[in-house]
Amino acid sequence: MKTHNTLPKNVRSVSSVILQASLADTLDAWSHTKQAHWNVRGPGFIAIHELFDKVADALAESADAIAERLATLGGSPSGTARDVAKRTALKPYPHGIASERRHVDALCKSLAALATSWREAIDRCDDAGDAVTTDLFTRLAGELDKYIWLIESHIA
Repeated sequence: MKTHNTLPKNVRSVSSVILQASLADTLDAWSHTKQAHWNVRGPGFIAIHELFDKVADALAESADAIAERLATLGGSPSGTARDVAKRTALKPYPHGIASERRHVDALCKSLAALATSWREAIDRCDDAGDAVTTDLFTRLAGELDKYIWLIESHIA
C-alpha cells in the first residue's frame, strides 16, 4: 500500500513481515487465553476466570496495536481465524483440561512463547532501524511479563 511514511521502504518491509507474524501469534495467544477462561474450574475459579479475561482483553489490545502499526507502515494486517491458524508459531493449546493448575501451566507456556517472539521482534526491528516498532514490542513485552507473573502467582 502506498504511504507517505518516511521510514525507508526496506525497513518498512522488514517490520511489516515481523508485525504480521506477531499479529498471528498474538491473536492465537488471545484464543488460548479465552480457552482457559471458558474451561477453568477449581476453588479459586472466579479470581482466575476474571484474570484470564483481563489478560485476553490486554492481548486483544496488543493485537490491535500491532495491526495498526502494520497498517501505518503500509501493510495490510490479516487476522482472520484461518490466517492466524496458518501463520501462528505457537503450539496448540491443550484440550480437555479443567484444573486451575493445568490451565495456569498451559497458558503461561503460551504467553512465554509469545513474549519470546516479541523479544526477538525487538532485536530484529532494532537491527532494521525501526525504533518505533522496537518501542512498541518493548512496551508490549513488559506488559506481558506482568501478566505471566500475575497468572503464575495463582498457584505459587
